[in-house]
Amino acid sequence: MTVPVTANVLLRGQLAYLSEHGFEITVISSPGPELERVAEREQVDVVGVPIAREIDPAQDAISLARVTRALGQLKPDIVNASTAKGGLIGIVAAAALRVPVRIYQLRGLRLETERGFKRSVLGMTERTAAACAHEVVCNSESLRAAYVAARYAPASKCVVLGAGSSNGVDVERFARARWTDQAQTLRRELAIPNNANVIGFIGRPVADKGIAELLAAFERVRVRAPNTHLVIVGAGFAGDIVDPAFAAQLRGDNVHLVARVDEPAPYYAMMDVLAFPSHREGFPNVPLEAAAAGVPTVGARATGITDAVRDGNTGLLVDVGDVGGLTHALLRYLLEPKLRDAHARAARHRAVDYFARDVVWAGWRDEYWRLLRVRGLPDEHA
Repeated sequence: MTVPVTANVLLRGQLAYLSEHGFEITVISSPGPELERVAEREQVDVVGVPIAREIDPAQDAISLARVTRALGQLKPDIVNASTAKGGLIGIVAAAALRVPVRIYQLRGLRLETERGFKRSVLGMTERTAAACAHEVVCNSESLRAAYVAARYAPASKCVVLGAGSSNGVDVERFARARWTDQAQTLRRELAIPNNANVIGFIGRPVADKGIAELLAAFERVRVRAPNTHLVIVGAGFAGDIVDPAFAAQLRGDNVHLVARVDEPAPYYAMMDVLAFPSHREGFPNVPLEAAAAGVPTVGARATGITDAVRDGNTGLLVDVGDVGGLTHALLRYLLEPKLRDAHARAARHRAVDYFARDVVWAGWRDEYWRLLRVRGLPDEHA
């Protein structure tokens, strides 16, 4: 993968689980403290190879050579390559070395929000990555449908494991009851009254995540529900800086901008509703975490989100970029507590039944074993 935050956040616990079930794992990613944290917490080997996030032909060629050399030394039975740049470099290197099982894990389609030449280049990289893989594991059914419709890979090569999601959610970690005291402390620190409504947003406050629509909708929400606060958590994630276009609004009345935190669970516990108007996803973890906390989501009807949020049951979906629709849906939850509570309960139940970590992890374990058998490799667990 490109950056170690992916392993640190999106593979948390899964690597240790797979190690306990007979797999010897090495993580290859750009170096950094987070990669070392993964090694220590998951008890897996790591190899640091600098990989640029943006297109850089010279640096990318060097990264490909280094990843190929690392894989040549490891001689793996399986390579799982994911994220846009790390996925491409990893799967091309694996194909060059004829690794027996090659999985391209599609976490999302970055090109969905790109236009022109860059979109064309990213489309070519997707076709290349898919061609080098034996299987493309898509994080959600809507992502799979979009990928196949764009002809990046044939339907026969693209699969979704279970109900989707790459790592599931720790349903006990995010249970609201565990964080009541900490949520009250956060309210005091942020100067949010106990009787105030709280709309939460967790993620990068950038255009692709729908931050412009959210800020515009929040202004309208406060006309009807003035005692409402917006808490935005995630500034500075993966080195991103706050977009200057939104800087003034992010310092507005009743808006609280919080830097990325290691433990977001207390923030979910203080929310009445999660706002998630992102323009594209693979299968977003944030709505799952909110669901585990018993918080309904108002999201955009975008790739990935339609799988994470069941419209009219665990949340409400609106069209991408629809400020009016977003405003209306948020107000429904703020002004209709019975609806909010019903959807909150349904969200928690769905998270437990379909997306608990052990359910998702077992799906990955079984798929690895299946692919080993298909490729004629020994499988002690058959």
